Amino acid sequence: MKLEQISIFLENKSGRLAEVTRVLADAGVNIRALSLADTADFGILRLIVNDTEKAKQVLKENGFTVGKTEVIGIEVPDRPGGLAGILEVLGREGINVEYMYAFVQKSGDSAIIIFRFDELDMAIKALTKAGVRILKGEEIYAM
Repeated sequence: MKLEQISIFLENKSGRLAEVTRVLADAGVNIRALSLADTADFGILRLIVNDTEKAKQVLKENGFTVGKTEVIGIEVPDRPGGLAGILEVLGREGINVEYMYAFVQKSGDSAIIIFRFDELDMAIKALTKAGVRILKGEEIYAM
């Protein structure tokens, strides 16, 4: 159920994002989902890729600072209030969303969103109990 996400710390300057994507492309690593947050000096690029270990290795070999984090991908009803219902389940359990970002693939009548929680195992338990479908890594990596 848990997904591996890599985080790359980037200097906030022209061309750095292109370098990351070129390194991954040359290594045959496919980006499945991404999020980029920045400040004036640096950015954090979060990626779900089809081969996390290979991505980490080639990025480190090319001088990038890379970390790994566990996240989950869930199906969210693609209708008004779909996300609100998911967040209400988490709120009732006191689980904080650290960040989230949308996944470009659609699955039936649901959107796919990547979540990072302060209490990942508690979130999985609460969401599963509420009938929310949590996607397996293989489902995300292969999309």
